[in-house]
Amino acid sequence: MRADGRLDGHIVQGHVDGVGVVTVREEGGTTLLRLLLPEGLARYVVAKGSLAVDGVSLTVAEIDGDEVTIGLIPETLDRTTLGVRGVGDRVNLEVDVLAKYVEKLTASLLPGAEQSR
Repeated sequence: MRADGRLDGHIVQGHVDGVGVVTVREEGGTTLLRLLLPEGLARYVVAKGSLAVDGVSLTVAEIDGDEVTIGLIPETLDRTTLGVRGVGDRVNLEVDVLAKYVEKLTASLLPGAEQSR
């Protein structure tokens, strides 16, 4: 994308921030991918935000503590390895880089905030 172009979609760099454990279940015709996040990553994930799973940028439907739920459409299931993931499979995760930048930039402004990354 050019620097003066319109940003549309998620920013994915291709880095691995951690490894999650997955559960896949069918519910009403929609495949839901439920992930247990490694310690420390949940703070970078928000509902309706992005999370890259094995390099596939996805939208988070729900977050509950250290677990996130993502709905997968048939196109994603057909064109990625996520269609064959099963309970207990490990997946590479990349959180939103903008969340990491915001944390770092605001750490010195907030009392008691830890400096990270």
